[in-house]
Amino acid sequence: MPHYSDLRSYQIRVLGHLGEQWSEWFDGFSITFSSQGESLLTGPPIDQAALYGLLKRIRDLGIPLISVCPINQNKS
Repeated sequence: MPHYSDLRSYQIRVLGHLGEQWSEWFDGFSITFSSQGESLLTGPPIDQAALYGLLKRIRDLGIPLISVCPINQNKS
């Protein structure tokens, strides 16, 4: 099991297109769009509590969550 420090970023896929103005509200995660009508939020949460807080915001807005995937960073 990797340590949290090894998981620097996450990709969170949600249904619908979120405007770039939501980036600050989602803790500075970048927002990109797919042609399938989905938004991809990518960024590094401060810690697990911040990640859960971000997921709570998505839930509270009623945005359908598709996936949450950690992005492992290779250490040099």
